[in-house]
Amino acid sequence: MLSARLGHFLDAPLGFIAKHIPFSPNILTVTGFVITAIAALVIPYNIRLGGIFIMIGGIFDMLDGMVARTSGKTTKFGAFLDSVLDRYSDAFLFLSIAWYLAAHGDHTGSFLSIGTLVGAFIISYARARSEGLGESCHTGILERPERIILLIFATLTGWLVPVLWIMLVLTHITVIQRVYHVWRMMR
Repeated sequence: MLSARLGHFLDAPLGFIAKHIPFSPNILTVTGFVITAIAALVIPYNIRLGGIFIMIGGIFDMLDGMVARTSGKTTKFGAFLDSVLDRYSDAFLFLSIAWYLAAHGDHTGSFLSIGTLVGAFIISYARARSEGLGESCHTGILERPERIILLIFATLTGWLVPVLWIMLVLTHITVIQRVYHVWRMMR
């Protein structure tokens, strides 16, 4: 939803800076992934510090695409690498939050985190499968940028369970939206 509405709105105002970043987009992608993996390691011990690491990793995740687009360094492999590492990042974060909640005796919250992870993976799979069939599928209310923003908010405020309830419902609504979109396009 954010991606569809806002697209690459920061490319123009930050394009000058992005053009002068001396690292390749793939290096930025891997760096963001490593920072997010660190966040997942930190979350079970310090939820708020983990949230700060998620935010920093998210900045790198935003920068890699911006640098690729503004410097003319977009590649199919770069898009593929970004997508694969995003799935690993999602898995690490949601499993880490599930671990944190289970360790604090909140098994419902742990289940919500794992259920949201399943929804996030199916959202990604639905898009990949749709594109494999020749149909674009960038539709849905809760894509990855929204999930990351909500995770940052949840970890920094401590409102994990209420936010996970929202994310669980909205990820699976997004899957339904994508299935409906592809069905409509292929009729």
